Amino acid sequence: DGIPAYWGPLRKQMLLKIGNVDADKDLNTKISPLFHVDKIKAPLLIGQGANDPRVKRAEADRIAFSMKEKGIPVEYVLYPDEGHGFARPENRIDFNGRVELFLQKHLGGRAQPFEKPKGSTARFPLQEQSEARQEEVERMKRLIASMC
Repeated sequence: DGIPAYWGPLRKQMLLKIGNVDADKDLNTKISPLFHVDKIKAPLLIGQGANDPRVKRAEADRIAFSMKEKGIPVEYVLYPDEGHGFARPENRIDFNGRVELFLQKHLGGRAQPFEKPKGSTARFPLQEQSEARQEEVERMKRLIASMC
């Protein structure tokens, strides 16, 4: 599903090297990081194009939200107008700046001050979920207060 048709000649070689993960559920479960989130020890920065035909957004969402749920450091940046690789210069500049800050934070060293470039479409699903949950808590508090 994630291998484009024009990679057809390479597909057979890839399947020989890694196995048929599409047809072999046990192999996929054994080797896919999605099934081994609890073994991730290092912080992870995920940059995802929402329209990526190879690495589906659902996969990025799943690993990012699973890591957050388990308390494993993760930063997740989603670009709604990108595919596999960032084509728009504003988004490339944005992600490169975020990579620099991430590396500074987790490895030390220095980084240039970061300012989101004009035109960047970066979104943050982990933060958006937290904000939505907080809004729901506040709404429930107001509802309870109005009933008293």
